[in-house]
Amino acid sequence: MNARFRKSVLLSLAVAAGAWIWAGVAASAWAGKADDTLVWSTDREATVVDPYYNNTRELVIIGQMVWDSLIYRDVDTGAFKPLLAKSFKWIGNTALEFELRDDVVFHNGKKLSADDVVYTVNFTSNKDNGVLTYRNVSWMKNAEKLGEYKVRINLGKPFPAALAYLANAIAIMPAGHYDDAPVGADGRKDYGAVKPVGTGPYKVSEVKAGESITMVRNGNYFKGGPKGTPAISKIVFRTIKEKNTQIAELLTGGVDWIWDVPKDQAERLQGPVQVVNAPTMRISYIQFDVNGKSGVDYFTKKKVREAFAHAVNRAAIAKNLVGGASQVIHAACHPAQFGCTDDVPKWEYNPDLARKKLAEAGYPDGFEFDLYAYRERAYTEAVIGDLAQVGLKANLKFMQYRSLRDLVWKNATPVNHMTWGSYSIPDVSAITSHFFSGGRDDFAKDPEVMKWLEIADNSTDPEVRKENYRKALRKISGELYWLPMFTYAKYYAFSNDLDFTPTPDEIPRFYAAKWK
Repeated sequence: MNARFRKSVLLSLAVAAGAWIWAGVAASAWAGKADDTLVWSTDREATVVDPYYNNTRELVIIGQMVWDSLIYRDVDTGAFKPLLAKSFKWIGNTALEFELRDDVVFHNGKKLSADDVVYTVNFTSNKDNGVLTYRNVSWMKNAEKLGEYKVRINLGKPFPAALAYLANAIAIMPAGHYDDAPVGADGRKDYGAVKPVGTGPYKVSEVKAGESITMVRNGNYFKGGPKGTPAISKIVFRTIKEKNTQIAELLTGGVDWIWDVPKDQAERLQGPVQVVNAPTMRISYIQFDVNGKSGVDYFTKKKVREAFAHAVNRAAIAKNLVGGASQVIHAACHPAQFGCTDDVPKWEYNPDLARKKLAEAGYPDGFEFDLYAYRERAYTEAVIGDLAQVGLKANLKFMQYRSLRDLVWKNATPVNHMTWGSYSIPDVSAITSHFFSGGRDDFAKDPEVMKWLEIADNSTDPEVRKENYRKALRKISGELYWLPMFTYAKYYAFSNDLDFTPTPDEIPRFYAAKWK
């Protein structure tokens, strides 16, 4: 089949899959095996290329390619292995010591030493420096140098999940990395604007803000580490806002890999490309303004929240829209995380009961409100359709994640439908404690819940941790501070030339991918 005829056939398949073909597709540069360039795409922009100052999933993925941590979590076994460290050990309950590799070089040519680890820990754990998800680093008190390649990290108090955070959320930067950060319009240093420099298997070669990020293979990457040696020479992330355009580009060779493909389209794509439905550690949730800080007081009434919960058919959304690997959840956590439990109050789908609850709350005819969301519009539209059946008229306010996140932090949303991937950390502290320990994402600020989470987060006794997480999760569900929705299952679609295996932690390991 010649290239022109092949492209014509694929364009027809793109139309059959429901993709709108825009004029630029036909002229797109071909990615893929021939150019040894893996192009992956999502609908979100990545204007900040720094894992501490951008908390989108895209930067979690890029962070794993461009930066290394001290240790690595084996996704198959759950074991923690040395990465930048040669070895590590606990010193009591509040300190960790690391012997570092002596053969690691940063992308700027500087050799890794204990100074870099000390700088990274002490800079990021300082709240004044504004790390975006501060909880990821707040458990570290400081770091101290014990030798050129030996370092100790001191904890403020016992934190049993420390290794999981070190593996997934603590990227090591070169000493002094943020010292010359430019000053923003607000007069504060813009740390996210510093040129990315890591030790990872790929290094950033070009950033087109809001459009693309190009990474090239790090020829000086150390040998024998758990990430292996990267096989593909160049990886490009592209922002393509429309899913149909992503699909068209995949089918015509402009893109090699996409995810979050709608279920109906994914099922039609199998053959021209590879399609896999796989579980992830991301969950969907609906958050209520239970204290009325948004200026809307409907959801301060528990019976209204109960009506909402009974109105939404979560099982139908999971099965018909998300995919077979999705499951309904009842607790504010992912079932795979340590400390998560299903032993919580449950709110079954029951529209008649929803109408009854609304009437009891004083709204027999329902009411109108704004519902904010940012991801998989079809999922939120299904929620809105269910609510309409009981008299709740939700006006969808759909926006980019960062814009919605900022509104949430200002307590400006009466209801929001969002997701959380826990930085792929397999511990309840990465989700329940993030949202219910009194921080800016906590709408409830329930002192009893906060007390239980404080005990659970810092106890070294696994049973004490489980029991206190259970207490917190039971109250969160019982009071309906959240309506937990379902676990995410992603439809991945990627080139038939690509050897790629999805993993349940929602971190595609492009550094381990190769061409067939």
